[in-house]
Amino acid sequence: MAAAPLLLAGTPRGSGQRARERRNGVVAWAFALPFVLVFAAFMLMPLVSSFVLSFTDFTSRDVQDPLTVEFVGLEQYAALFEDPRFRRSMINTGYFVVVGIPLTMVVALALAVALNSGIGRLRTLFRTAFFTPVVTSIVAVAVLWRFILQPDGLLNTMLESFGAAAPDWLNSTTWAMPSMILMAVWRNMGTLMIIFLAGLQTIPREMLEAAEVDGANAVQRFFSITVPMLRPTLLLGAVLLSVGYLQFFEEPFVMTNGGPLDSTYSVSYYTYNQFGFGQYGLASAASYVLFLAIVLLSIVQFRALRSKD
Repeated sequence: MAAAPLLLAGTPRGSGQRARERRNGVVAWAFALPFVLVFAAFMLMPLVSSFVLSFTDFTSRDVQDPLTVEFVGLEQYAALFEDPRFRRSMINTGYFVVVGIPLTMVVALALAVALNSGIGRLRTLFRTAFFTPVVTSIVAVAVLWRFILQPDGLLNTMLESFGAAAPDWLNSTTWAMPSMILMAVWRNMGTLMIIFLAGLQTIPREMLEAAEVDGANAVQRFFSITVPMLRPTLLLGAVLLSVGYLQFFEEPFVMTNGGPLDSTYSVSYYTYNQFGFGQYGLASAASYVLFLAIVLLSIVQFRALRSKD
């Protein structure tokens, strides 16, 4: 007999709680609605549209009469891989990624370790100096590096003073891509250095001191304790670099125009040119091939660098 009044007394409270939750949900969506509308208009719709376009023969001639556009299925993707320039751009992009990502991570990690332990005074100055290229305009960076790498530039002047050969870096099919990689490492190492430095500072010093007491030298402590505990941080850095390096465009666009002989021609540059040529369907297909490459590389990195716990 006593249970019924308790149930009845609890019912209004439950209804009131549900009403408050509904009101909170409405208020939350009201605050989120401007962002949702902007995202849908400027991000979601273009993404969906470009995906649909990649299965059509849409070109600039069809803008005035879209009803003439035909669905061609996977023909655009087949045409991509039949195009020797696209295949060359994939090879160049793969070269840039395979060499650039590990090199950038190694340099950034070395700088982070030095700032974390080996450099005491002027640490803030070094952090600022290494991070400055990240916030510098690509145009300013390109002007600087063109001056450094031109035939009579700073680098060749230094090499000649030591009696070494001085190649024409940006006009050589052998040295143009390594020059792009070198500039990319210089521009991006600052971001990873800060990320790695934050990760290093989370490693308990007691663990390193205990390993030192047990007789482990600096190299053993680094590879047995520091690197395993940095796996999540290394994963973050690798994924961030992958997204950026697979889309590398500004370096060849500003410095080499994709040359010489397409040796620095990237997938993003190919996509940009196809849009410029009015081949919208083909450009959309190239964009999604690049998107798939980013997804696959990220999956590989997650499997390789994820925490073992």
